Amino acid sequence: MGENAIYWLTLVIFVVTYTGIAIGRLPGLRTDRAGLALVGATGMVVAGALTFDEAVRAIDFETIALLLGMMIVIAYLRRAGFFERLAVHTLDRVSTPHGLLAATIALSGLLSAVLVNDIVCLALTPLVVQLARHLRFDPKPHLIGLALASNIGSTATPTGNPQNVIIGHLSHIGYLRFAAKLAPIALVGLVIAYVLVALIFRSALRPDSGNTPKTDGAADLPTPPGGHRHVRLLVKSGLVTVIAVGLFFAGLPMHLVALGAASFLLLDRVQPKKVYGQIDWSLLLMFSGLFVVVQAFDKHVVEQWGLAEWGPLRAHPIDLLSVVSAVLSNVVSNVPAVLLFRSVVPGLPPEVQESAWLALAMSSTLAGNLTVLGSVANLIVVENARREGISISLMDYCRVGVPVTLVTLLVGVAWLRFVPY
Repeated sequence: MGENAIYWLTLVIFVVTYTGIAIGRLPGLRTDRAGLALVGATGMVVAGALTFDEAVRAIDFETIALLLGMMIVIAYLRRAGFFERLAVHTLDRVSTPHGLLAATIALSGLLSAVLVNDIVCLALTPLVVQLARHLRFDPKPHLIGLALASNIGSTATPTGNPQNVIIGHLSHIGYLRFAAKLAPIALVGLVIAYVLVALIFRSALRPDSGNTPKTDGAADLPTPPGGHRHVRLLVKSGLVTVIAVGLFFAGLPMHLVALGAASFLLLDRVQPKKVYGQIDWSLLLMFSGLFVVVQAFDKHVVEQWGLAEWGPLRAHPIDLLSVVSAVLSNVVSNVPAVLLFRSVVPGLPPEVQESAWLALAMSSTLAGNLTVLGSVANLIVVENARREGISISLMDYCRVGVPVTLVTLLVGVAWLRFVPY
């Protein structure tokens, strides 16, 4: 098959795959994003865009290993009741709507900086709902604050979210340096989120804004699992997590640290199938498929465009990458958007590559706050709230999501451009 034919086949397969990922499925089919990525990867091999060996080499197994290891560690933390204990300990010490909002945003942002933000939202959403109802507060602004903070907080480190995991590995920026550059943006972003949520939902944050009668006791609050086994597991998983994060900061290979932590935790009396059931296998499959699809697209299409040689991009990498990745992240989701730049950033001048990677991490993550569909974390909060009888409409979210996104992106771009390092 001629190169021209492969070019067009690659382009068609890429467009179909990314279109399906953007809308969630192809019309008339129920194939999810993970399935579409696998079908697209297979199509690239069948079309001759990549050999099977090239497709295998295209998969970044270090990234997959890091994600898998972190998922296992988080699964053990959940089994031990870590999130329930921490949330109840923190949130149950507030008595005003603004105090609950501040505590929710701080807790969500801090946990999302260390652990994958999607899991944080999955664990904290029902707890925030229960406590807000217990205190007779309107849960809606607190849930929106939870979602916003999870995205903002996850900006701070290479393990905060899946796209940062990819960027952290591809850029070879150390964990400590990555955090030193982006953690200040995350901290300022959390303050901005609190201020804007408090301002826009000021009427809903009155003490009498809830519609659930306040109870006299704490029977309706979540009860962390007790017993000697859970306490032992809590100590073990918590200690392993702290050591792993410390090793991340020390500069050890993150994928090996994550796998080592997961392996140590698996040597336990907890039934492994209970842990495996909490691993997002579809996300790992989607990553693997997209690595192959994007590799073929880079090889046969992007290289012919010469994007890395484009003058404006070389002159203003932070500004352009921030804008383009923010838009793409809300069209095809942040992970597929980040992968599109995998071959573009390394072609930029060496002196701007680190800034370009950091801008990509910052913008693709903060852009997730624009709409409910901007990130998986948002959808987790909205869907879990719906199951609790709380409706968060697109307009409810966008009222605060849009200004938070625009302001935090401006702060992020200004920080990366003007703060020396």
